[in-house]
Amino acid sequence: MELLYFILTSYGLTQILVYGSIFNKIRPTEGFFGKLFHCTMCLGFWVGVLLYGISFYTELFTFELNWANPIILGSLSSGTSYALSMLFGDEGINVKQN
Repeated sequence: MELLYFILTSYGLTQILVYGSIFNKIRPTEGFFGKLFHCTMCLGFWVGVLLYGISFYTELFTFELNWANPIILGSLSSGTSYALSMLFGDEGINVKQN
């Protein structure tokens, strides 16, 4: 269950940082950070690493302190954030019709 909480939290935070209108004025638009803050896969990785870093301060999910977990959780966050953003859009489930 902790892993599901982690995935949903990372997806939600990534969506807010990439698409949330509240960040429009401060979200970078050019350069490295401009690219990072417009890509759910890229930012999703760093959100996963951040959530790993703060997992010691929450009861929702906790992970062992080792060198592999930030990379694994960052990759999990990146992949699921991208997959869920491709699956769900503002109008609901994305269905591509040819």
